[in-house]
This record gives sequence, structure tokens and C-alpha cells, in this order.
Amino acid sequence: MRLVPVCYLLWIFQGSLGQFPRACVSSKNLLEKECCPIWSGDGSPCGQLSGRGSCQEIHLSRAPQGPQFPFSRVDDREEWPSVFYNRTCQCSGNFMGFNCGDCKFGFLGPNCLERRLLLRRSIFDLSIPEKNKFLAYLNLAKHTISSDYVIPTSTYAQMNNGSTPLFRDINIYDLFVWMHYYVSRDTLLGGSSVWRDIDFAHEAPGFLPWHRFFLLLWEQEIQKLTGDANFTIPYWDWRDAQECTICTDEYMGGGHPTNPNILSPASFFSSWQVICSRSEEYNTQQALCNATEEGPLLRSPGNHDRVRTPRLPTSADVESCLSLTQYEAGSMDRDANFSFRNTLEGFANPLTGIADASQSSMHNALHIYMNGTMSQVQGSANDPIFILHHAFVDSIFEQWLRRHRPLQEVYPAANAPIGHNRESYMVPFIPVYTNGEFFIPSRDLGYDYAYLAEPAPDFFQEFVRPYLEQASQIWQWLVAAAASGGLITAIIIGLASLSCRKKRKRFSEEEQPLLIEKEDDLSGTYQTNL
Repeated sequence: MRLVPVCYLLWIFQGSLGQFPRACVSSKNLLEKECCPIWSGDGSPCGQLSGRGSCQEIHLSRAPQGPQFPFSRVDDREEWPSVFYNRTCQCSGNFMGFNCGDCKFGFLGPNCLERRLLLRRSIFDLSIPEKNKFLAYLNLAKHTISSDYVIPTSTYAQMNNGSTPLFRDINIYDLFVWMHYYVSRDTLLGGSSVWRDIDFAHEAPGFLPWHRFFLLLWEQEIQKLTGDANFTIPYWDWRDAQECTICTDEYMGGGHPTNPNILSPASFFSSWQVICSRSEEYNTQQALCNATEEGPLLRSPGNHDRVRTPRLPTSADVESCLSLTQYEAGSMDRDANFSFRNTLEGFANPLTGIADASQSSMHNALHIYMNGTMSQVQGSANDPIFILHHAFVDSIFEQWLRRHRPLQEVYPAANAPIGHNRESYMVPFIPVYTNGEFFIPSRDLGYDYAYLAEPAPDFFQEFVRPYLEQASQIWQWLVAAAASGGLITAIIIGLASLSCRKKRKRFSEEEQPLLIEKEDDLSGTYQTNL
């Protein structure tokens, strides 16, 4: 790890993103619906005096949503984040964060002008010290209270519409577990009623952009916690795996010798306690997960329902999935056919692209295969394998973006399930970012994957190749045009040659004495004419 001056790190990590900034959870903030914290660099809200940003009204998209959620004004996540805030920091240039104190992903320096590209590598390509450092970072995050963020322990209505704030501290790792729970939880309708067919990060177009942003934010928080500005998330390439190759005490934890459902006592993670894993209990109580510890991490890889998930995904599955040209299709939910997103997420057969409710493949297959904490959507991020798994899923998304080069308009602008339209703000992040903002190549966000890495585009790749690719599509017309041009040129040359011979004959007869006198000049003129 390269040593970085402390002052430089302070510039890098002066602000960040995420759920409910600690500076914005007073009754004053909630009643005024404003989250525009002061940036310590100049003492002004959003760093306005330094030109970093300003406190502005949030403009919500009015594009129609799909029919999957038939309610209105019953869920705090609707039209996020307007239930809690309608004014937040809007950052300028390359600045970002809840107080505009941070740099956008891929930029560094006090003015966020320095570009950088980090490389995510396979966990098996890490050296032993690098792997041990990664495990230690996870453990440190699990045991360090976040200084920037808190979580709500009740709904906005249960807070008396903001007059009685109910928030609590949480450690950095569990902050991300809670965010994944919150974005995918059921809607509480009162009494004992809930609405289950809702998810702001799964089963719809936002699945891939949301998790891309989630991993970037998680990566950034670990960098901030450790001071390791070059830290990146490793990935687990599970293609063609016959077993869980990372489920050993050397890596993410082996099985217990006497209890197949928990981790080996020799594992880093055997002492970890999970949160947000009892969704039915929360629904019955009409309450939010409050991050109370709920027991050990559960995992029993391979002891799953083999009828639903016969095997782990293969290289052929991934390649077939990548061949799908449509990002989204049809109903834009888990029933969508020929949708790259739905197929990669695991609700459609990767070899046909046809939705199949009886099978769980691709991304979903790994969750089912782990047969434990990771197999329940809301609490799945408790298992640190979640991070490695989703990093590899993100790399497949990246392959698709590079292969098909979609325009921003390819991402649906309207009629997607609630929270998944292109201009919908992603739950539960403050300040706000849309799904469409992370439907872009990873290099534009400052990172790449080792197995996908390519040299930076040179002049030929960036400017010439696109024209050649276009030309290859119309080569028949080019050949015909070349043949016609050749024929016309031959005719013109023939006529010109005949004309020149006639002129030379006249010239020779009328001005013979002058030619003899200026023989040297004639030679030069002839060559020029020729």
C-alpha cells in the first residue's frame, strides 16, 4: 500500500454519501425538510462559498410508474426523499457528498481535478497480505460506529411527522446491511397488512445501477475508515464453480465441524451477529428493523433446493446472457422476457431469456446456493460473500455495456416499477442520485475489473475504429461506388489523353523553333504536364 499524506486523505474523505447524514436528523431538519450540512472546509452549507455546491429544491420526476404498486402516500420511500427532505445539497463540477465535501468517483485532489482508475481484482489474485488486509478491513468496519450516518428506527409517521426524531447509531458494515434491507423491505399498510410486491433495488431496471452505486459507496467508506485510498472490492468469479471455493477459513469462512448451518470457529466471521433478518417479525409489528443483533451468520453452501437451482452458473450461461441485446423488456419486472437485466438477475433462463418462476439462475442462484443468511433478500448483505458476489455481477453488467454501447435512452424513462424509472432517485441515498446516472461504464466512475482491463483508447480506437465499424456495415455500397468511380475515372483519363495528343501535335507544328531554343525548359514543362 502506498503511503498517502494525511492532509491529502483529508481532502479525499471530507464528505460522503449514504443513508440519513447525522447532521440532518434533528427535529428542525425534519420539520423544515432540509438536509444541507455545512462543509468544514469553508463553514458554509454545501461548501457554497468555495463553489462546491448549494442548497436547492429537489425536483421529482413525474414520469408514470408501472402498475405493480397500486398505492399512494403509504410508504416513506415513495418519491424519495420527499417524505423526509425537499431541499438537499446539489453539488457542482466534480464534487459530491451530502455536504459536497467529497470528489465524484474517479476523481481526487483538493479541487477534485485529478483523474484516477482503480482496479478490482479476483480475490484469488490477491497476495496473502492483501487478502488478510481485506478481511481485517471487513472486521474493522463491523466494529466501528459510523461517524457520518445514523438509521431511523421507525417510520416518518411514527416520528410524529418529524417532530419526534427516532434514530440510532450503527456500525459501518451494518449500515450497508440496513440500507439493503430498507430498500427491499415490504410496505407496512397498518394493522397486520403489508404489500410484498415492492422493491426499490430488485426485480426491475434499477437492479444493476443501484447495486453499482451501493458497491462504490461501500468501497468509499472502507477507504475513508482505513485511510487506504487505493482499496478496491475483490470479486469472486463463480463461473463453472462446482463448490463454494471461497467458503474456507482462509477466505470467507468454512463450515462448522458439528453444525453445518454456521461458520467454523476459526473463521474471521464466526463471531459476527446479523441484523435485519426477521422480515416477518417486523411486518407483524408494523416496525422497521432497528439493527438489533439477531444471531450468528448462517451459511450451508450446496445444501439448498436443487430443484430450483440445479447448479451454479456456467461460462456458457454468462455468454448467452451477454448476447441479449435489450437491457429491459415487456413488463420490466421479474416476468420480463429477453431482458438482459432480468436474465442476469436470475428470473429468466440464461440460455433462452424466457422468464421462469420455477427456477433461480445467475445472480439469484448464488444467493439460493448459500442456503442461509444470504438466501433472504432483505438480510442478504449480512454475509460478506454478498460483496464479492455482487462485484462479479457488476463486472458482467460492465461487459454488457461495453459490448452493446447503449445510449442513456436505453434505460426506461417511464412505466417501470415504482422507483425504477431513469430519473427516479435511488432509495435510500442522501443526497439524491438517479438510476440513469449509474447506467454508465465503470471507467467513467473510476474503476475497472482486472479481467476486463484494456489499454486506454488511443487515436485509432477512439476516432478511426468507429468509422471503420460503420463502413463495414455498408461495404457492399462502398465496393459498388469504388467500381463506378474507377470506370468514370478511366473514361476521363482516356478523353484527357486524346485531347493532350491533339494539342501536342498543334504545338509541335506551330512552335518548333522555340522548342529547339529552350530545350531545358521544355523538359521541365513536360514533366510537369505529365
